[in-house]
Amino acid sequence: MLKHFLGNSPKWFKMTIIGFLIFNVFSFFVLGKTITAWLFIGEFIFTLAMALKCYPLQSGGLLAIEALALGLTTPKNAYHEVDQNLEVVLLLVFMVAGIYFMKPLLMYIFSKVFTKIKSKLILSLLFVFLAAILSAFLDALTVTAVLISVAVGFYGVYHKIHSSAAADYDADGILDRKELSGETLEQFRSFLRSLIMHGVVGTALGGVCTLVGEPQNLLIGERLGWDFIDFFIKMAPVTIPVLAAGLLTTVVLETTGWFGFGTKLPNVAAEIIEQYTIEEDKRRTDKEKYGLLVQGVSAVLLILGLALHIAPVGFIGLALIIVQTAFMGIIDEHKLGHAFEEALPFTGLLVVFFVIVAMIHDQHLFKPIIDWALNQDPASQPGLFYIANGFLSAISDNVFVATVYIGEVETAFKNGVITREHFEKLAVAINTGTNLPSVATPNGQAAFLFLLTSSLAPLINLSYGKMVKMALPYTIVLGGLGYILVKLML
Repeated sequence: MLKHFLGNSPKWFKMTIIGFLIFNVFSFFVLGKTITAWLFIGEFIFTLAMALKCYPLQSGGLLAIEALALGLTTPKNAYHEVDQNLEVVLLLVFMVAGIYFMKPLLMYIFSKVFTKIKSKLILSLLFVFLAAILSAFLDALTVTAVLISVAVGFYGVYHKIHSSAAADYDADGILDRKELSGETLEQFRSFLRSLIMHGVVGTALGGVCTLVGEPQNLLIGERLGWDFIDFFIKMAPVTIPVLAAGLLTTVVLETTGWFGFGTKLPNVAAEIIEQYTIEEDKRRTDKEKYGLLVQGVSAVLLILGLALHIAPVGFIGLALIIVQTAFMGIIDEHKLGHAFEEALPFTGLLVVFFVIVAMIHDQHLFKPIIDWALNQDPASQPGLFYIANGFLSAISDNVFVATVYIGEVETAFKNGVITREHFEKLAVAINTGTNLPSVATPNGQAAFLFLLTSSLAPLINLSYGKMVKMALPYTIVLGGLGYILVKLML
């Protein structure tokens, strides 16, 4: 029976979890609550770092349950953390599901961009810019899912023709299978790899700008009482120059071909994809065209609803689901259920975050660090918070880091340690610090991790190492400029 303990999990996972759980009990009775709580934080960050091997919900959740069992926090206090951040939970549950029904429209837009633009440089800039705009108003994870779907679809078309002995719709007649193999296939993979990396960086550039771009943005905005417009204006002195720098970095990378970028779409692949898109347009039914129209109108209403802040973001997402499904005739419960599959695992993980955050608050773990930082020269504090948040976000998870830091800073504000103006400056530093340097590794950004664990990654040979390498120039530019602007503007 023992060998079946923890099911079919890898041996290393079983040994790690058992070791953590036993060692934490030992530490609790021998070393005390404070040291044990710090061990929990280290172990929890480890589970986030190992997300490629095991989704953190199970391993992190077991740690959270043990923290509750040992009395390091209480269910009541953990629920209080969830209650304080209910709007973030509703955002993940309803907004992501609402965008799920908008995927055909988003895929249509990206497909047209993909086939109509012949210049790789302009195409790369458009992918970055479109991903940034969509992520600013929608959700970075969903936009990444659309990018992946488009890339997988086009790769599938290419692979289908490559696997056949011949193709029957080439402009010049017949395509030789050998013509699609070897260097041409690798060039096509490299083209998709560079384009998709530009796109996910774009989700980070846009996601940092607005209240709904990333889950922690809403969390930070709630603590400050900022609406959609307020949040954008407060972040703009840092985020807008960084967006411009990100686009300039794209130009440099595509022009020079550094870090694995710059590969152009092979002519034969362009012909296949363009022909496929034309055929898809011909096959599109009146019902599907009507669906695109409903989705387009819904997108406009969504942007207006967010900009005018007519309701909590989660309610707007729920309204988006209702309007789209009602007018497109999606009334089957099972068809509705698929929309929620994408966001619920991360929503569960977020609730686990809040248990760990409650433990940090109850044990006052970050108070000495925050107190030290707040005792420094006020002019240097935003820069210190930016660096601390950026480093931790790159190795763990930016939502977790932002949740902890904004909670501690809010406590300092409520206790009269800092002024409202200084609270706002630190909030900007925390938001930008958790969003910009975190592109360094897939651990820091949910969108990056989603791409790395997707079905697309093996198709285009996108490994962990390649992703870190390709993100490096963006990390240096975005992270470095972000720090300079935080120092100068705040």
